[in-house]
Amino acid sequence: MERRRRQDQVAADLRSGRTGRPVGRIHPAPPLAAPVRIGPALSKRLSIFPLPGAILFPGLQLPLHIFERRYRDLVGSALAKDRLIGMIQPQKTKDGAPLYSIGCVGRIGDVEALEDGRYNIVLDGEARFRVLREIDSSTSFRQVEAEMIEDPAGQFLSSVERAGFEFEARRFADMQGYSVDWDSVAQLDDETLINGVAQIAPFDPASKQALLEAPDLKQRCELMIQLMQFFALRDDGDEIVTLQ
Repeated sequence: MERRRRQDQVAADLRSGRTGRPVGRIHPAPPLAAPVRIGPALSKRLSIFPLPGAILFPGLQLPLHIFERRYRDLVGSALAKDRLIGMIQPQKTKDGAPLYSIGCVGRIGDVEALEDGRYNIVLDGEARFRVLREIDSSTSFRQVEAEMIEDPAGQFLSSVERAGFEFEARRFADMQGYSVDWDSVAQLDDETLINGVAQIAPFDPASKQALLEAPDLKQRCELMIQLMQFFALRDDGDEIVTLQ
C-alpha cells in the first residue's frame, strides 16, 4: 500500500497530466485466487500490446484506455486467463512493425468495462521480458514467446548520484513548467523515483526504450541525467530530444 502511494505521488508530482488518457471511474478487479508468479527462468507465451511511446516498469502502474477491437479482444482474453499483458514498443508506427526486443509484463489490476465494449484498465508492472520469437496466431492481437528478465534486487544510488539526479530533475521540471512537491519526492526510494520519471518523461520512443533496456538502476539514472541535460539545451521550438 505504501509503495503504491509513493507511485501515485510520482505520477501526481511529475506527470502533471502529460501522460496518456485519464482512466475515469475505475472499479477494482477481484483478486486472483492463486496469482500466477512471474519468475526469471520462465519462458512463456505472452499476448502483447505494441504501443509507441508507452513503457512500463516493474513495480509501477500504467493506465490505458482500450478502444480498438483487437485490443479489446486482448484485454478480454487476458481477463479470462492470467490477466497478463506484455507492453512493448514497435520499432515503427505501422501495423505489424517489428518489435523492440524488451518490454514489461503488466497484470491487469483495476478495470472498467464500458457498455460499448471499451475498457479502462490499470496495468501493474511485474517483470521485464525479452522477446524470443513472434508466434503465428489466429488471434486478432499479436503474441510472442518471451523469457523473463531477472532485475537486480534492492537497487540503490549513492548519495552523490541521488543528489545529481534530483538537481537535474528540478531543472527539467522548471523548464517544463511542472509544479512539484519536492519534499514528497525526497521521500521516494531510488528505484521508484528513477523508474517513475523514466516512465512518464516526454522523450521520444527510442529514448524511452533505451531507459527500459538499461541493465540496472545506476545506468538508467545516468542515461536519464543525459537526456534531461540534452533536453534542456534545446530551444523551445525544436523537436523533442532523440537518441537516433
